[in-house]
Amino acid sequence: MSLLTNVMDHSLDDGYAEAAARKKAEGGGGLPKTLRAKLGLAAGLVLAALVVTVGAAQARVAAPALAKEREELIDRIEEETSAADKLEESIEELRGDVSARQREALEKNGDSDRSDLVGVLSGAVAVHGPGVKLVVDDAKDAGTGGDGQPRGTSGFADTGRVRDRDMQRVVNGLWESGAEAISINGQRLTALSAIRAAGDAILVDNRPLVPPYTVRAVGDGERLSSRFQDSADGFYLHALQENYGIRTAISVADDLRLPAASSVTVRTAQPITEKGTS
Repeated sequence: MSLLTNVMDHSLDDGYAEAAARKKAEGGGGLPKTLRAKLGLAAGLVLAALVVTVGAAQARVAAPALAKEREELIDRIEEETSAADKLEESIEELRGDVSARQREALEKNGDSDRSDLVGVLSGAVAVHGPGVKLVVDDAKDAGTGGDGQPRGTSGFADTGRVRDRDMQRVVNGLWESGAEAISINGQRLTALSAIRAAGDAILVDNRPLVPPYTVRAVGDGERLSSRFQDSADGFYLHALQENYGIRTAISVADDLRLPAASSVTVRTAQPITEKGTS
């Protein structure tokens, strides 16, 4: 206890206390006392004030130039935006013209009913009618499958995300089950549509889609739904849900509206006749 009492009573070393008292008695620690020290302090203050003044003057001079550059940049952005909007309008007009010419080509060699059917099957025209709506989404934890383990499929570092091969099987299963027209996230599919992958993104006709993937298929709703769920592709989708946490929901709809495909390639075929036959 005597040691603790000594530390509390003499918390500051005696040598430090003596030096502080001596400095206080000599008047140290205040403003400079000599003329040289005072002149040095005054010069430092003047220099600091000069630096601040010059900096403020330069900033004031540069402000109009920066403002002018900013205004010019804004004007350029607005001009480029306007040009892009005009190009987009031109693209839409050209797409409409192409679609009209495609419909004319489809109607040239057939009656109206047949041309309408060809237009529906080729994706050249918008359609509506009963069908099914199928929503396919990544697992809640996209880093793992439903059992917490990485989803392993040949050729893919699968982590509970819907892949292009999954959507390919879904679409093919719907076609096989009797779908007459299909779209994914509003993107109409045709006989020439390609579903591919670019990294973790799914591309439909080179257009990236983001989950959830909403598939709309026009056809006999009840029959289409039951046939798809009982097919091999329907079982495949169910296995993804059970084993890897992929979320799915299918429902029958009375009226679905699908847009026309943004681009349709019109191709014709001619029968091959054997030589020597008329």
